[in-house]
Amino acid sequence: TTTTTKKNLFPPPSRFEWNKYNQTHYDSDNPPPKIVQGYKFNIFYPDLIDKTNTPQYSLTPVPDEPGFCILKISTGPPYEDIAFKIVNRQWEYSHRTGFRCQFSHGIFQLWFRFRRERYRR
Repeated sequence: TTTTTKKNLFPPPSRFEWNKYNQTHYDSDNPPPKIVQGYKFNIFYPDLIDKTNTPQYSLTPVPDEPGFCILKISTGPPYEDIAFKIVNRQWEYSHRTGFRCQFSHGIFQLWFRFRRERYRR
């Protein structure tokens, strides 16, 4: 058997952030760099033995790269833990901004957006 490594087929949503700084220094012909706005994780656990044991997530910083952290999602048997390398920014925890962390019908959903940093002189 051979092991293949696949690239992420669905990159996280990234777009321009038109804050006051970017409005004064960029325009539509010369746009600012795109930044990651947030992530949506939908993980299926159809064969979970203990359905009362909900999946848990934890964040650990990457020592070599300060701009990234490891998001680890762990459940019970028969599944192993999975980890994702994500951007290390502060999360919005309000349901109005799209935060969702729930486990129902064998699907663990973790959706979050990053807090917008306001430009101040």
